[in-house]
Amino acid sequence: MILGVSIYELLTVSTLIFFIGVYGFVTRKNLIAMLMSVELILNSAALNFVVINKYLFPGHLEGGLFSLFIIAIAAAETALALAIIINLYRLVMSLNTDKLETMKN
Repeated sequence: MILGVSIYELLTVSTLIFFIGVYGFVTRKNLIAMLMSVELILNSAALNFVVINKYLFPGHLEGGLFSLFIIAIAAAETALALAIIINLYRLVMSLNTDKLETMKN
């Protein structure tokens, strides 16, 4: 347990981070900003695992292990997405999703 901080406050912060990430993913046109929004979503999920594990099952480590797994997947996703974004930038010379519509032809 974290002294002075309730589970509701931490889950509220996690929910806010999640919805900030969803809002950023839906509204942004830049691929880098969309990638950062996906990272916010994954970080909020990892925070949920740690908070629920800490408050409901304090003696177990499953929440921390799931969080490490999420962080590893987020790192791999970021590396792959950055490689794709760099190749798209070399092809189109823009990171806006509006310009990427030309690839359909």
